[in-house]
Amino acid sequence: MEDSGEQPGPQPPHPGDHRIRDGDFVVLKREDVFKAVQVQRRKKVTFEKQWFYLDNVIGHSYGTTFEVTSGGSLQPKKKKEEPTSETKEAGTDNRNIIDDGKSQKLTQDDIKALKDKGIKGEEIVQQLIENSATFRDKTEFAQDKYIKKKKKKYEAIITVVKPSTRILSIMYYAREPGKINHMRYDTLAQMLTLGNIRAGNKMIVMETCAGLVLGAMMERMGGFGSIIQLYPGGGPVRAATACFGFPKSFLSGLYEFPLNKVDSLLNGTFSADMLSSEPKDSTLAEESNGTLEEEKQTSEQENEDGMAEAPEGSHPEEQETMEMISQDAEHKEPKEGGSKKDYIQEKQRRQEEQRKRHLEAAALLSERNADGLIVASRFHPTPLLLSLLDFVAPSRPFVVYCQYKEPLLECYTKLRERGGVINLRLSETWLRNYQVLPDRSHPKLLMSGGGGYLLSGFTVAMDNLKADASLKSNSSTLESHKTEEPAAKKRKCPESDS
Repeated sequence: MEDSGEQPGPQPPHPGDHRIRDGDFVVLKREDVFKAVQVQRRKKVTFEKQWFYLDNVIGHSYGTTFEVTSGGSLQPKKKKEEPTSETKEAGTDNRNIIDDGKSQKLTQDDIKALKDKGIKGEEIVQQLIENSATFRDKTEFAQDKYIKKKKKKYEAIITVVKPSTRILSIMYYAREPGKINHMRYDTLAQMLTLGNIRAGNKMIVMETCAGLVLGAMMERMGGFGSIIQLYPGGGPVRAATACFGFPKSFLSGLYEFPLNKVDSLLNGTFSADMLSSEPKDSTLAEESNGTLEEEKQTSEQENEDGMAEAPEGSHPEEQETMEMISQDAEHKEPKEGGSKKDYIQEKQRRQEEQRKRHLEAAALLSERNADGLIVASRFHPTPLLLSLLDFVAPSRPFVVYCQYKEPLLECYTKLRERGGVINLRLSETWLRNYQVLPDRSHPKLLMSGGGGYLLSGFTVAMDNLKADASLKSNSSTLESHKTEEPAAKKRKCPESDS
């Protein structure tokens, strides 16, 4: 049902040929390392100490593996059967092997000379094996480990895959977990399941995870339904959302509303003049795709450092913001090429569109019939959840994520006191990766210490509880009777003793 509903949405901009096209957002994969980029001709990309151009990937299918050749060109790698003759000559154990650095006959200068000649990494690895004095004395497992290590170092093999929630969440959690509040990918999957995210829903989301949660919701809803994003500050940050490469049809059901206007909306004092009376907010709101101007500067600085091989953890966010800036290049054209008057008119037009979208979001929130609520922010969840639950219809799920357990415990207590919710559940998922290989399947030595905590539940109508105030008085009288009973028994105790 859900799959049949998702197909019509992305069909117009994305024919079902699964081919890479110019301007598409892709994810580069090498071993267990990912990086999100946008395909552009003659654009230099740095990834895992390698620089190359993505011109040759255009027209190939997603999942194709490429090899970096001289001049930064990518060539499709042909699948070859690995020779098994080398692994047949193996030792029984490694007890007599001494790691003194003298077993390899090739020096660093020799290896550099081979690279300068344009010899492929596959041939370099083969020469390293032939010039190793201890390779044949190693066990079969040690030989495989040695070959794998050298291939990772000398073979520049890159696979181009299509962005998805799983891939992007793994990428962010491995390279820059602080930007997504240390939310692990299995925790994100639990949020989507507990929140009942599906096509046709009307969802409310408040997140400060660089737009990863928003993108995951949009992917699952397939362009059907509506999502209202509440954001703090001047505008929502959607760096990770841009990496999904959603078509424009998906953005028609996406609304945004400032978080500082929620109280006025609940009190009934919200008006259109409140949006137009704050020029600062409207000026910042034009950079709705993640504070473009500031992130552009940081992305340029980080990208320049990346050419000199900066830490990989700082690359994904900046790279993704660059993709977003290039996607919104039309917004900057009046400023760069046109006159100042044209730029001002374009700016006013975008501010007016932003104001209309805010009013549409306010109208949707005022209906108070949302099908679910997702909260995943760096702020304390209690005030957020208590105020946003009023916009959710009865018998609808809500999910709150927090990196720590204590804020959710306080939120749990406040919800129990407030009422209007049932089936409250505070959970933590436990994840362990396994290595599955012949005769050596075991849990991996390194595993994640924690992926955050989730508080989930369902809303119920609480009008009857509010109207009938006598319930509280009756409960208080019952409690007073219960406290009086032990006192009467205490009076009888001295009489029996006398």
